Amino acid sequence: QVQLDESGGGAVQAGGSLRLSCAASARTSSYYYMGWFRQAPGKERKFVGALRWDGGITYDTDSVKGRFTISRDNAKNTVYLQMNSLKPEETAVYYCAVGSSWPPLPSRVDYWGKGTLVTVSS
Repeated sequence: QVQLDESGGGAVQAGGSLRLSCAASARTSSYYYMGWFRQAPGKERKFVGALRWDGGITYDTDSVKGRFTISRDNAKNTVYLQMNSLKPEETAVYYCAVGSSWPPLPSRVDYWGKGTLVTVSS
């Protein structure tokens, strides 16, 4: 089992920034990726971005790529999600995830974090 602990969520105004952290209880190099999903109120959980085992990074859209950045600290088994220029529609619970299959579908995620709430006001 892999435990994922997220932190860094909170409330910000539109255009603000937040940095989310996800610390894994064990090494995740045997998995294909470690990344992030989000679930807005009344919506399905969707992929945001992920760091692949080979170091590659994938984002869901080009617009997200321009504002969000995924990074890692191998010594701490931690992945970060830096979110800039946040929009109200991006209000959601953000979940850290580890998966062995690609593409990164919610149904194929191996381990989930508990989630951290991000609220963006207009």
